[in-house]
Amino acid sequence: MISERAIETAITNIIQSIGEDPQRSGLKETPQRVAEMYKELFSGIGEDPAQDLLSGFEEGHHDLVTLCDIPFYSICEHHLIPFFGAAQIGYLPNGRIVGVGKIVHALDILTRRPQVQERLTTQLADTLFMALGAKGVAVVMKAEHLCMSMRGIQRPGTRVATYAIRGTFRRGSMARREILAILGGTQSDA
Repeated sequence: MISERAIETAITNIIQSIGEDPQRSGLKETPQRVAEMYKELFSGIGEDPAQDLLSGFEEGHHDLVTLCDIPFYSICEHHLIPFFGAAQIGYLPNGRIVGVGKIVHALDILTRRPQVQERLTTQLADTLFMALGAKGVAVVMKAEHLCMSMRGIQRPGTRVATYAIRGTFRRGSMARREILAILGGTQSDA
């Protein structure tokens, strides 16, 4: 459970610690605004991303379903600043499908918690593979990390790509190369 009061106190302390006056007109309401923002940004903590995926439809569909260029935003757990990009998702149903909005909602739940992109990609692939009962799942995520763009090595525009493959899209298979090509990933088996 998020404690807005504790966040407000912490932000007030940060403002003071950087040498600013938390009572200055532009900063006076900042602790409250940050607490409200954190409540939204971290609303996925404690939520089950698989919950919505459990209700679906037996359609006898066994061909590839893809969702492309799904924008996402998350907070890097190492620096508590955003990383953002787009997700590509493909799954091979075993006859059962779900509304595509439910897949996007699962992504939203996972992005609304402190994250690293590698774990986010793995969690999404595992959630979809198990909850959908799919024959195969592939997730490709490409994101820019502000912790790398605006501080540290300061390389804006650099994107990190992560991949997670489950089921029939196993390593070295033709299906793996095909799904990664469709989702905009590499065609190599690396």
